[in-house]
Amino acid sequence: MLICMDKVLEVKHLKLYYFTQKGVVRAVDDISFDLKKGESLGLVGESGCGKSTTALALLNMPARPGKIVGGKIILDGEDIVPLSENEMRKKIRWEKISMVFQGAMNCLTPVYTVGKQMMETLQEHGEMDSIQAKKRILKYINLVGLSEDVIRRYPHELSGGMKQRIVIATALFLEPEIVICDEPTTALDVVVQAQIINLMKELKQKLGLSLIFITHDLATEAEVADRLVVMYAGKVVEIGTNEQIYGEQGPAHPYTQKLLKATPRLHEKVNELAFIPGAPPDLLDPPSGCRFHLRCSEVMEKCKTEEPALVEIEPKHWVACWRCQHG
Repeated sequence: MLICMDKVLEVKHLKLYYFTQKGVVRAVDDISFDLKKGESLGLVGESGCGKSTTALALLNMPARPGKIVGGKIILDGEDIVPLSENEMRKKIRWEKISMVFQGAMNCLTPVYTVGKQMMETLQEHGEMDSIQAKKRILKYINLVGLSEDVIRRYPHELSGGMKQRIVIATALFLEPEIVICDEPTTALDVVVQAQIINLMKELKQKLGLSLIFITHDLATEAEVADRLVVMYAGKVVEIGTNEQIYGEQGPAHPYTQKLLKATPRLHEKVNELAFIPGAPPDLLDPPSGCRFHLRCSEVMEKCKTEEPALVEIEPKHWVACWRCQHG
């Protein structure tokens, strides 16, 4: 298989289903995208669209009762889906790809100091003594803008923003090439949110990271992402560059258009924000055809029965919509 060397990650026809007593939930259903070296890729969509499930799939650690049932996740030319749990833990997770989890502030154990938790993680993965490990920890503590004395403190002694920076430092100190940020600004006030976003942008430049930034907020993605992947009901409906989504022409898919219109704009007078009527479909029994057709104002008859493929309508701009393909 020929792999493009500027791509650090390729996701091909990935499927992750949850096998529940009520039936099979098609949480991620045949999605494809890639991540280039040094790129920030935004993953956006409503709650429940499959963003966080996709992130867990990329680490090959689906939450129970989830299971990857199809597709490939190619990392540095290797498909990691068939790897065993031990291989993933030793060779892939945090070594090549790490994650800042949603609600990351709650990841820290309250009965251990920050330094002890970071030391344990580092020594579990890296072959280094305590002196080398402490030097590595202090390097990344400083890199995220915290003072060295923070390693002697307990999580309850830190603010929300400080705990978030600790978790970011922990995701970085094994020096992975890819970092997934799953809504890293959730539960933080707007000032700290801006600080965390600016921090991630700085770290990307300094360390040459490839980022996957997950959020439901398109205004945040406008600040962070070079390219966006828009998800709806377990499907990718649009992929485009920052300029293609936020520029004059704007997005092509009706769902992305509605998401963007629902976002307040600082320099535009808006009398009323747009909204999407209805609710996302039940993924135990998703609708036929395009999954967005029940809520789409531009639906055609074909949308109700045939699922549109993700096609390139212009260079680097991919859309799954019959309306776009018809004209």
